[in-house]
Amino acid sequence: MLRAAGGRWTVLAVIAALLLSSRAHADLLEDVPDWLSLHGQFTAVAQYHPSFHAPFTGSNSLDGHNQTKETIDATLFAGARLADGLEVYANPEIDQGFGLSNTLGLAGFASGEAYKVGRTNPYFRLQRAFVRYTIDLGGERTTVESAANQIAGAHASDTLVFTVGKFSAVDIFDTNACAHDPRADFFNWSVIDSGSYDYAADSWGYSYGIAAEWTQSWWTLRAGLFDLSITPNSESLETDFSQFEVVTEFEARHTAFGRAGKVKLLAFANRGRMASYRDAVALALATGTAADTAAVRKYQTRPGAALNVEQSITDSVGAFLRLSANDGSKEAIDFTEINRSIAGGVSLQGTSWGRTNDTFGVAGVINDISRAAQSYFAAGGLGILIGDGRLPHKSTEDIFETYYRAALVPGVHASFDYQFIAHPAYDAARGPVHIFGLRLHAEF
Repeated sequence: MLRAAGGRWTVLAVIAALLLSSRAHADLLEDVPDWLSLHGQFTAVAQYHPSFHAPFTGSNSLDGHNQTKETIDATLFAGARLADGLEVYANPEIDQGFGLSNTLGLAGFASGEAYKVGRTNPYFRLQRAFVRYTIDLGGERTTVESAANQIAGAHASDTLVFTVGKFSAVDIFDTNACAHDPRADFFNWSVIDSGSYDYAADSWGYSYGIAAEWTQSWWTLRAGLFDLSITPNSESLETDFSQFEVVTEFEARHTAFGRAGKVKLLAFANRGRMASYRDAVALALATGTAADTAAVRKYQTRPGAALNVEQSITDSVGAFLRLSANDGSKEAIDFTEINRSIAGGVSLQGTSWGRTNDTFGVAGVINDISRAAQSYFAAGGLGILIGDGRLPHKSTEDIFETYYRAALVPGVHASFDYQFIAHPAYDAARGPVHIFGLRLHAEF
């Protein structure tokens, strides 16, 4: 059933996993100096869905016929300490493959490993290239080990950290220990990130920007400025901040019933050339054509907010909750068409069944769009990810996801994922969709 497209890449995934096993990379890294960080990862994902009810189909619809798609990426995480507190990082990456229906047809798309750009042959991208400067402000000293985009060393608990360059806004904002990494935990976009956080990004999820993080004993305050795409959902970014996102986040760390937790409140505003849904629909009615946001874009602002909670329940069980909303009168810029979202779930380590390094996760999501967005899609409009050509009976997009990640050898794991999606792209006339996924991930 899950027959990955392109058998040669499936074989390559298995070979890479073996090469990146603990025995292979231990010898490779034992002589790396302490001012240098070298890590890597390889992830292969295959997803399949059987045929589902689809009485009509538009250009941005999830294909109602059964299909299998695969994605593969390999990343090098290289970093060096140039001076006390000053570090530089670069993440060259090789990508290949396609998301289901070319990453279209679902507002909460089914794979965070599927970019909006799909290609048959492997291609190279420098996804991140940034400088990080850390100022120690005092407090208890803590030691960190070398990891992806982290150099081993000791830091004060109270710090001021600046990050400048090319990276992803969600590297720093809206993170969650239970649900944030499609290479290790959940797959769905609206589970791993707040669905209504329309964060600045190119088609691969990265932007040019600057972020500052001020951490004191129990709280952290973050702020960031990022370039938007030149046009919504573009492969190219602005480079002069003429179109931009401003984002802030306050994180409070707490203890509830003796267990650690975090509460994060995020607010953002995108400022750039974007369209009002109502303007697009009015023009369509006047001209007798399908609604098109590209015809009515002007410089304006679109704000939003998100609440993000993570809470330890036991030593092996954690829970999360995300609530988010944005200005639904205007088109999405860089993420996806979600104006309101609630997501929550739990993750369980396999300690209780004798598999300490395994993880089982369950999550549920309800995504929704505004009345203005509904009118736009009903008038034949297309968005970043969705657009069935009509929307006769609008509903919420309801998602259930569960996964099991099994450790194979140190540094290598395989995962099975299942998603049930009712009303894909808010269309009550289509679906439900059953999506099955397999993931192979290796890291050193």
